[in-house]
Amino acid sequence: MKVKLAVGALAALLLAGCDDNSKQASSPVKRGPAEVSVVTLEPKSVPISSELSGRTVAYNTAEIRPQVSGLIKNFAFVEGTNVKKGDLLYEIDPASYQAAYESSVASLKRAQAAEDNAQTKTKRLKKLADEHAGSIQDYEDALLALEQAKADEASANAAIKTAEINLDNTRIRAPIDGRIDRSAVNLGALVTAEQTTALTTIRQLDPIYVEVTQPSEKLLQFRRAASNGSLKPIAEPVVHLTLEDGSTYQHTGKLQFSEASISETSGTVIVRAIFPNPEHLLLPGMYVRAAIEEGVIENSYLVPQRAVDRTAAGEAVAKVVADSGKVEQRTLSIDRSFGNNWVVTSGLNPGDRLIVEGGQNADIGKPVKAVVVAINDKTGAIEPVDANSKTSVAPKKFQLSER
Repeated sequence: MKVKLAVGALAALLLAGCDDNSKQASSPVKRGPAEVSVVTLEPKSVPISSELSGRTVAYNTAEIRPQVSGLIKNFAFVEGTNVKKGDLLYEIDPASYQAAYESSVASLKRAQAAEDNAQTKTKRLKKLADEHAGSIQDYEDALLALEQAKADEASANAAIKTAEINLDNTRIRAPIDGRIDRSAVNLGALVTAEQTTALTTIRQLDPIYVEVTQPSEKLLQFRRAASNGSLKPIAEPVVHLTLEDGSTYQHTGKLQFSEASISETSGTVIVRAIFPNPEHLLLPGMYVRAAIEEGVIENSYLVPQRAVDRTAAGEAVAKVVADSGKVEQRTLSIDRSFGNNWVVTSGLNPGDRLIVEGGQNADIGKPVKAVVVAINDKTGAIEPVDANSKTSVAPKKFQLSER
């Protein structure tokens, strides 16, 4: 009988416990406001640049061709090295041109002797004509012979100059400073004055050009933005270069010119910049990416890209925490991207608290708990902010979640 009473008491206690648990389960759990990470926005002047692809081009190029014909007698440079203007490159066998020069010198001496003889004869006949002891016709013939002798002397002088030029052209010299390519001919090769094949090429590498292609659409956008005042152009744009391996070139360049016509086939325009190249790191034909500073967009906001969503209609929207602590949605006007951010020109106000993390749990019109953070512009990482110093705390970092 006692055992039955004990079992009944235990069953009553278990039923009472189950009843209490069911009551607790059926009662709703009260949750606090969702926690979101926010950044405080302030308008700023954002420098804008266009990143364009292109290739390096030699500052100056000289194709070396012979101006006289003959056999290559001497090879006076080391291929692939730097040469100076005036350095001897090739020597063509000068024997025939030396002989032509000496022949011209002899012709000049003969012409000078003939002129001296004609001069003396003319003086004698003039004296006789003045004394009426000689023929006027003989004097006139002597004058004509003197003029002919002077013409022969002038022709001989011209022949000497031509021979000197040809003789000098047997020694082919560098017309510019630069790096010389390999030679297309060897010792003993026959070259001609009218050949189309260059003996070698010299390229001036310091400074060096960078030519990039800009779509005509981008050029039109830039000019429209500059004309309506939304973009303040830079008077002397600076150009930064990224090399093929992803490294940044240590020297900055200057924008030199932009072509005045658009290519009908590609719809692009050639833009040229000039860069110092003292280390000769840049060689002609290298693929590069050039960031050209266009101007400054004033009174704009840098908004992290992951804080921006798109509506079904394609409008850019973002969530902010209002002064009341409730979530509001703003429609944004985006100009372009800037690193990990969007450049927003309208839709935001100074001091707005933009939600950058936890927005998926923040319903519009509902209160939230806002935690102020900072965004690392280089990495896109969220960094907690010390409430007292208002600065980011470096040790603790976590990446923006995918949205």
